[in-house]
Amino acid sequence: MLAVVARTHSLRLPLRTLSTWSAVPAGPPDPILGVTEAFKADKDSRKINLGVGAYRDEHGKPYVLSSVKKAEESLTAAQPDKEYLPITGLPGFTQNAAKLAYGAESKPLVENSIAVTQSISGTGALRIGGAFLGRFYPHAKAIYLPVPSWGNHTPIFRDSGLENAPEKSIVLLHACAHNPTGVDPTQEQWREISDILKEKKLFPFFDMAYQGFASGSTSRDAFAVRHFVSEGHQIALSQSFAKNMGLYGERVGAFSLTTVDPEEKARVDSQLKIVIRPMYSNPPVHGARIANTILSSPELYAQWESEVKGMADRIISMREKLYDTLVGLQTPGQWGHIKSQIGMFSFTGLTQPQTKALADKAHIYMTADGRISMAGLNSSNIEYFAESVSKAVKGELQ
Repeated sequence: MLAVVARTHSLRLPLRTLSTWSAVPAGPPDPILGVTEAFKADKDSRKINLGVGAYRDEHGKPYVLSSVKKAEESLTAAQPDKEYLPITGLPGFTQNAAKLAYGAESKPLVENSIAVTQSISGTGALRIGGAFLGRFYPHAKAIYLPVPSWGNHTPIFRDSGLENAPEKSIVLLHACAHNPTGVDPTQEQWREISDILKEKKLFPFFDMAYQGFASGSTSRDAFAVRHFVSEGHQIALSQSFAKNMGLYGERVGAFSLTTVDPEEKARVDSQLKIVIRPMYSNPPVHGARIANTILSSPELYAQWESEVKGMADRIISMREKLYDTLVGLQTPGQWGHIKSQIGMFSFTGLTQPQTKALADKAHIYMTADGRISMAGLNSSNIEYFAESVSKAVKGELQ
């Protein structure tokens, strides 16, 4: 009996070397999240992670907003259930998200003609938008992205079935705090962009992942969206609450479209549900409840806006310190863009060999194109970072 078992076992052994997935090739690391993986593997005490766009406090630690903590305390006391949300999410949250983006006096909001759904953060909002436009926008043959743009924009819209074509295209616009450059149009330039898109009958799709985080003012950062709507554009809008509320892991976002009247809105809503249902059925509830508690409470809303301004101001102070230090070290090149850029990111202008040298020799991690998250800098590491950058630019990094 034992011999039979052994023989049967031996006959099966070669089968273990064969796998249904044996032909699956290893994919390249994510250009942003791969930076964090390399950072985590580094054991040097001086290491700095400037890759992923997550806010860090003055001590380099993750920061949970006090308004968020209070909102969670309120929710805990209320003991809400854990039932499924509707397909388009928490109604109070989506209404308040639209109000934050479009403004309380916005014509489409007043006329109840904004179709809005909760999404799995900004990435999910973009994906919903791509899928919806791919089905229902009659000219969805091309989408034009900024160059450079957020690394995930290209795969998101490629997966939505939007291919290159010359006419009546969708144009993706960063509403504020352009990622990765940190260079935003002025309000006058936004007016010109609006006129051009209207003249050429192009469709604007706004990605607003940093409202309030750029200038410290939620109203100022929403200027482009509100101006385009006031000028009669019908727009699509992706919102994220990851950065401005620090709700990274809660994945809270919203996608919306402006329509002409409540009847059209109802038809669009019905199709958004059909897009979402097979994608993830319905969104998570906890983060939406946190965001909605803040947005619907005057006291928490005021506290939140103050905290957002505080985060923006700290980043601005890091920009000034970095510029002053680089200039003081007589670093070759012009560095004024460090101060003129806005938001979480800075497009430093460092070359790929320089960013590689910074990772290999100085334990400083950023994307290969030289984009850094300014939020990763603080008073404890900024001088080391500036000195290392200066050496890399001078070719002295050993």
